[in-house]
Amino acid sequence: QVQLTESGGGLVQAGGSLRLSCAASGSIFKINAMNWYRQAPGKQREWVAAIASGGRTNYADSVKGRFTISRDNAKNTVYLQMNSLNPEDTAVYYCDAAITTRDYVGMAYWGKGTLVTVSS
Repeated sequence: QVQLTESGGGLVQAGGSLRLSCAASGSIFKINAMNWYRQAPGKQREWVAAIASGGRTNYADSVKGRFTISRDNAKNTVYLQMNSLNPEDTAVYYCDAAITTRDYVGMAYWGKGTLVTVSS
C-alpha cells in the first residue's frame, strides 16, 4: 500500500518561511510527477506547484518567485520551500504523486495535508 505523508506545516508570521515535505512510502516502482496543492478555508483546492521526474518545475502565478518545489528521488520525497509568506497563503497543503507500483501504472495518490497558518 502506498502512502504520502506531508509534514512541516505550522504557524508563521507574514514574511516568514516554511519548508514542507511529502514522503511517499510503500511498494513503489517509480514516481512520475509530484504536485503540491492547497485549500484555504471556504475555497476550492488549487494547484500550487509541480515537478516532473526529471526535475522540470511549474508554479501557479500566485506563488511564482516565492515558492520552490524540489524532490529527492532517492528518498521518494518532494519539498516545498515557501518564502515571503503572507496571510493569503494560509491553507491546508496537500501533495499528490503519480506512482507506478506492481499493480498500477501512474496512479494518483494524495496525502492527508498539513496546515500552514500565516499571521499578519
